[in-house]
Amino acid sequence: MSEQKIGAAVFGAGWVAAEHIAAYQRNPHCEVVAVGSRRAESAQARAAAAGASEAAIYTSFEELLRDERVDAISICTPNHLHCEETVEAAEAGKHVIVEKPIAVNLDELRQVRDAVRAAGVRSVVSFVLRWNPSFLNTKALLAAGAIGEVLYAECDYWHEISDWYAGWEWIRRKDSGASSFLAAGCHAVDAIRWFVGDIVAVSAFAGEVRHGFEYPPTVVGTVRFANGAVGKLSSSFDIVAPYTFNVDLLGTRGTIRDNRLWSEVLLPGQNGWATAPCLLPDSGAVEHHPFQDEIGHFLECIRTGTESHVNIEDAVKTHEVCIAFDRSAANGGEVVRLPLLPA
Repeated sequence: MSEQKIGAAVFGAGWVAAEHIAAYQRNPHCEVVAVGSRRAESAQARAAAAGASEAAIYTSFEELLRDERVDAISICTPNHLHCEETVEAAEAGKHVIVEKPIAVNLDELRQVRDAVRAAGVRSVVSFVLRWNPSFLNTKALLAAGAIGEVLYAECDYWHEISDWYAGWEWIRRKDSGASSFLAAGCHAVDAIRWFVGDIVAVSAFAGEVRHGFEYPPTVVGTVRFANGAVGKLSSSFDIVAPYTFNVDLLGTRGTIRDNRLWSEVLLPGQNGWATAPCLLPDSGAVEHHPFQDEIGHFLECIRTGTESHVNIEDAVKTHEVCIAFDRSAANGGEVVRLPLLPA
């Protein structure tokens, strides 16, 4: 792509949209040309707050897609709208970054994957924690062989969600929030896949349906990875404590627990955990997440014509695990094998 600035649009005017707009605004390779929402005043407020007051305001997604200045779009709407909007954006030839989840069921997941494949546009799914400093450290330690071969892995997404959340009315419903893992626990699934590899089988159990949700807000599942490792993942909106994101990786030569390392490879003779003083994924606030790096990566993929390591194709695998967890939990913990979609 030429050095002409990329025209960026954001559709949706909720909490996370503010971070997308601000990240685009700070990137020298793009300009925010459009902001959209069901309510014009919401879109105007988000645009103005980020210093993008010159951006066109749309209340129609279809009209925004017809704006020829728009090269790339962030989809920041409620979960159940992501499939239709991503398909439409891809068919319109727009590069797309989609907030998770990209679909609320298997059929929608197939639609999104096939549409982006057919269009050949660049895509990123907003598993923004891949740019978290602690995650990057963990990935580098694994690449350096610091703990040898991973044998066992755990990851937990625990975040109290109730009517304090602006999206409460849609996230609590099954038709729009979908499930605990699809709504948010998918971050834990994506993290463990990134660290260990693809998952080939799962079994899960769900807690009670309570606290205003139409689905169980707490689900725990066991997994087997393609490389033979095993693990456990959990997602809970029931927690009575601060936001918690646990990562535990047990290897043949050491262990990683969040930002702590025990390694007979890098630190022979150590008599205590080595701790990396870095930003942890310990807050659910969107301001805490590295959206600037994520948006920069998306724009670089567009500029260079390269595929992202967290594109739609990769994210399909994360979503399949979430759907498999839900399927297993609904059937008494039966083993569900992956993948669910034909290639």
